[in-house]
Amino acid sequence: MTIALLILLIVGLIAIGLPIAFALLAACLVYFTVTPALDIIVVQRMVTALASFPLLAVPFFVLTGTIMARGGIAERLIGFADVLVGHLRGGLAQVNVMNSVLIGGMSGSASADAAIDSKVLVPIMRRKGYSNGFASALTATSSVFSPILPPSISLVIYGVLADVSIGDLFIAGLGVAAVMLVVMMVTVHIMSIRNGYAPSRRRASLVEIGAAAKHSFFALMMPVLLLVGLRAGVFTPTELAAVSVVYSLFIAMFVYREISWGSLMPILREASLTTAMIMLIIAASGAFGLVVSYEQIPRQMKAVLDAASVSPIIFMLMVAGALLILGMVLESLSLMIILIPVLAPIGEALGIPAVQLGLMLVLVFTIGGITPPVGTISFTVCAITGCRLGEFTRAFLPFLVGLILVTLAVILFPALTTYLPAVLRH
Repeated sequence: MTIALLILLIVGLIAIGLPIAFALLAACLVYFTVTPALDIIVVQRMVTALASFPLLAVPFFVLTGTIMARGGIAERLIGFADVLVGHLRGGLAQVNVMNSVLIGGMSGSASADAAIDSKVLVPIMRRKGYSNGFASALTATSSVFSPILPPSISLVIYGVLADVSIGDLFIAGLGVAAVMLVVMMVTVHIMSIRNGYAPSRRRASLVEIGAAAKHSFFALMMPVLLLVGLRAGVFTPTELAAVSVVYSLFIAMFVYREISWGSLMPILREASLTTAMIMLIIAASGAFGLVVSYEQIPRQMKAVLDAASVSPIIFMLMVAGALLILGMVLESLSLMIILIPVLAPIGEALGIPAVQLGLMLVLVFTIGGITPPVGTISFTVCAITGCRLGEFTRAFLPFLVGLILVTLAVILFPALTTYLPAVLRH
């Protein structure tokens, strides 16, 4: 009963416009004040929550994404994606999807991916006859690749909160991304036939593909460097994040020469503000996690599930359905921070592989971030493209069906997330 009242308090504070971090802290202060048995100082608990070495990866990955957006790397990847899939039906739309796969392997942020494509690709798609609703909905949907591909900030946060190997989560994301790529490209193909969207170019020859790869070589080498270095044990995920900053900054400044010394300060300021927001939320979640633990919420929920004889698959389906609904009215990052400390122990008790539950949760949380009316990614895209929310929502529905199918695949086929980490671990 106590935790339910606290969650209602948090939701109410968020609803009136209070940032999620302060809403969590307010609930914790109320709880600690009326619970004298807990001799805890909230600030100490917040600091303890941030005393995690893997969390150092977050500011580095945020900075990498910011450098990519301003350093000419994204534009070169778009050109390479056009050579690969521009000849397919709905060529520019297919380029949008493929570009998100390439950028998702570098930025780690759905918002960064969506913002880049909204500024660069959507205006081109509109000039070529694509509706603003379709282009905007596709851009928002394709940004889902970023949180499930390394170096995903969401997977780092899940790994820290649930005490799961971040390296295994990164590798597991590759299998999910492969399935999503097929589903997305098929969806775009069907919708392009219905709407009469043509290819953007003729099929490229091997010589043209080679020339485009050469032009984008340094940008394309980044995900290769990251994945090979990670699995070869050259560096940990945290060290990987630092390497990604050094590499992207070197390429942007000295190879592509899109960033000067004078433009570094605005980039660092933007990355610092984003990092500060994320870290404050994680610190507040540390205090809230103590409340969840003290109230023994995971144990109580596990007892209820045992009494109802709920299987792991039914549990994941119930969680996915509930989170999809909650994601329509609550911000996805806040849901992740609040619910992962509750759901991860229950999943472990039910025997669900940690990487499977992690990929499912991150995927569903991200879908919630796209889905109107409160999805932050949809608001970001619509603000940049000028798309009306109603037009965006109608165009988004077919893509939502595809995302739900991918989520079901993750739930029903554990090997999709467990096979690659098991193989590459040996």
